[in-house]
Amino acid sequence: MALVYDIIETPLGWMGMLASDKGLTRTTLPRPTLLESLTMLGAKNSNADHHPRRFDRLKESLSQYFSGGRVSFDQEKIHLDNPTCFRRKALAACREIPYGETRTYSWLAARVGKTNAPRAAGQCMAHNPLPIIIPCHRVIASDGSLRGFGRGTSMLNIKRWLLDLESGM
Repeated sequence: MALVYDIIETPLGWMGMLASDKGLTRTTLPRPTLLESLTMLGAKNSNADHHPRRFDRLKESLSQYFSGGRVSFDQEKIHLDNPTCFRRKALAACREIPYGETRTYSWLAARVGKTNAPRAAGQCMAHNPLPIIIPCHRVIASDGSLRGFGRGTSMLNIKRWLLDLESGM
């Protein structure tokens, strides 16, 4: 399976995209440097080729999104390598959260049929291979607070920025 990648600059930093012939496999949250985004993407480790044209439509959608446009990434074909049933369902449910709205980790767990697994839903979002495309930034704590983002709390400012962008602030 041949992999291709590209890196684009967003208002928040550099964002990487990696795809196979089956669909988009990975994106990164915006990073401060192009090199950091490339490293986080893992493109070089996977012997991916730089192929910017493959991502023309996605780059246009991302440009509109970061400019405040109501963009849905539902048309973007994705390919996840062997996710567990829970993870596949949780990522699919997250993808259904409408632009500008939020849902809780408890909602996400219930949507998957595991009402007692909000932490598992949180872990699934923490390891989301396609941030922005699968909008894990729209999942918040039951008390309305923001919890981990980008595998921790260090990038909560990006989560807040994305939510503010979508709410028109």
